[in-house]
Amino acid sequence: MNQSFMKEKPVFPLLTSMALPMVISMLVNSLYNIIDSFFVAQISEQAMTALSLVYPVQNLINAIAIGFGVGMNALIALCLGAGDVKNADRAATHGMLFSIVHGIVITVVSIGIMPFFLSLFTKDTEVLQLGTRYASIAFSFSLIIMLGLAFEKIFQAVGNMKITMAALLCGCITNIILDPLLIFGIGFLPRLGIAGAALATGIGQIVTLSIYLVVYFSRPLPVHIRRCYLKPHGATDKKLYAIGVPAILNLALPSLLVSFLNALLAGFSQSYVVVLGIYYKLQTFLYLPANGIIQGMRPIIGYNYGAREMKRVKKIYDTTLAMTAAMMLAGTLGCLFAAKPLIALFTANPETIALGTRALHIICLGFIVSAVSVTASGALEGLGKGFSSFIISLLRYVAVIIPAAFILCHTAGPAFVWHAFWITEALTAVVAAFVYRQASK
Repeated sequence: MNQSFMKEKPVFPLLTSMALPMVISMLVNSLYNIIDSFFVAQISEQAMTALSLVYPVQNLINAIAIGFGVGMNALIALCLGAGDVKNADRAATHGMLFSIVHGIVITVVSIGIMPFFLSLFTKDTEVLQLGTRYASIAFSFSLIIMLGLAFEKIFQAVGNMKITMAALLCGCITNIILDPLLIFGIGFLPRLGIAGAALATGIGQIVTLSIYLVVYFSRPLPVHIRRCYLKPHGATDKKLYAIGVPAILNLALPSLLVSFLNALLAGFSQSYVVVLGIYYKLQTFLYLPANGIIQGMRPIIGYNYGAREMKRVKKIYDTTLAMTAAMMLAGTLGCLFAAKPLIALFTANPETIALGTRALHIICLGFIVSAVSVTASGALEGLGKGFSSFIISLLRYVAVIIPAAFILCHTAGPAFVWHAFWITEALTAVVAAFVYRQASK
């Protein structure tokens, strides 16, 4: 299959054609996240609190799957751009093998640690029981998640975004349909409560993986998983982890941040913990579609970098930045003018609604400027410069926001914690622009 369109087609139409399927997929994925939380919130506020507390570990599992997949994606695209099909196949084969290992280990560890992890943030017996029940089911699908995302990154690396979109859409739609049926026991199905939400998520992930497998074995791809490449190959494995580990850390850092903020805010009121959980569900409707643009950009910029088309690399970056900023502007306007009804989707508690409305009004001030950090980090991953990308995320999720949140909380009160978000985005954007400029030289 000829991949030369990656360096010949005009940048904006190419980026749009690559990004649009992923943006649509991410929007539906975001819709699933919100609907899932909406139905869980109908069970009780304790169920919503449990879901909020489980979120960091759930995010960490996804971070490992997606981050290592980014390493696969970048290395495959770089090899294809350089015309090295043999090493592209080797990268896909080793990436899939390591994904299987990651899935098995994570299943055992994540389920085992959850009772202790949840007890760090709450002593409420009902919240502990609900969180443990949800996690034990949801995390048993970790291997499915790892394999599904590994295939996703292989298909993206060769520019086959439509298959990725179809697989993600089918999985998310399955999840959306099953959520109310399994949570509330509609028709002949049993009422499973929060366990139903976890089971619906797992079944959706199985559907996604099944589609990838059917397409992989029925249609030709420029990259193949080959038994002959299963032998250890230090150079390939080192590159996979050199790009993948920083990408994993990039995606895992929000889990550390959320856990820190949960611990910080839990001492004041459970309502703050609920608001934080609601915000992180809502922001997926903005940052996941933005990530769709980045996913469309990553193989293109990697392919052109591998082909040494440096002027085209710059144009790809600039176009992606403009598209991401436009999406962030839309998110800012949505939070400014519709914060109250958005929060009210997840809780009927007047105190929580008031706190959440104020939080969204403050946090959204950093959305537009965050486009710089999001685009620079994704572009650096596509160029195979994982450590430079990690520096940006380290600032964004740890080095700036955690001290800022701690200081604001203990000097001005918990309601001022939300200012740490926009302060962090503004400072990180300046550093991100500099880091990308230096690394891309």
